[in-house]
Amino acid sequence: MKKAQVLKKTGLTREEYIKVEPNVYLHITDAGKGRTVVLIHGWPLSDEMYEYQYNDLINNKFRVIGLTLRGFGQSSKPYGSYDYDVHARDIKKVLDHLDVKKAVLGGFSMGGSIAIRYVSLYKGAHVSKLALFGAAAPIWTQRKDFPYNLQKSAVDALVELNHKDRPKLLSEFAKIFSATETSLNDGIGSWLNGICISASSYATAKCLIALRDTDLRKDLAKIKIPTLIMHGKQDKICSFDLAEQMKAGISDSQLIPFENSGHSLFLEETEKFNAALIKFAGK
Repeated sequence: MKKAQVLKKTGLTREEYIKVEPNVYLHITDAGKGRTVVLIHGWPLSDEMYEYQYNDLINNKFRVIGLTLRGFGQSSKPYGSYDYDVHARDIKKVLDHLDVKKAVLGGFSMGGSIAIRYVSLYKGAHVSKLALFGAAAPIWTQRKDFPYNLQKSAVDALVELNHKDRPKLLSEFAKIFSATETSLNDGIGSWLNGICISASSYATAKCLIALRDTDLRKDLAKIKIPTLIMHGKQDKICSFDLAEQMKAGISDSQLIPFENSGHSLFLEETEKFNAALIKFAGK
């Protein structure tokens, strides 16, 4: 009998850390019973960012698995590659280990990009639906044939600031995280900063480089499962243009705009966000 089946039958405490390679462990939040929703955080957060989604999902009879990527939060912080393929492989190992079936895979910002790469690379293994929240896709930076969002030079400046003054980087990032600088209260802002500061400087920089350089346009065409796109109309980090490009590139997709939100739609319009995710996951 597989470990996941034993836990389900006995009600024993679920694993909080799962090994994905020698000396590398990912922190996992695993709670609730029912259809599984797997959530991937954004840069430079951790699975803790979904605190205000966890309870609603659990109370609506879902099992929720929040996965913290290597380099962030309470997960291991090794040196090495931090490209999307590495993160997608880590997710595959966790879902293999937990014997997850027909889950809803959700990802925020960079986590949305990684979720896209996962579904494309592994042909939707373990998942039957995809949800993208303010996703940094299909490309986070401009190209000659992609005139949307940030210039590469802007990301280069972020990498440089990370190496000189990471707290300042996080402070500058926080100013554009929501629709306005006062959309989130001081307590929420301090909480988010505490999560972000727990990331490793190395992973913070390496993931910025992955965000800057990765083109997921070909990946979008490989997604053949129902996909929900939720995106803030006032997003200054991943402009709403990106949501429209994802909608055009994923055949079976729907787009829900969040008129009053910036990048932090899951906190700015929490009730709408949770309701839409629960409805989509429950279909």
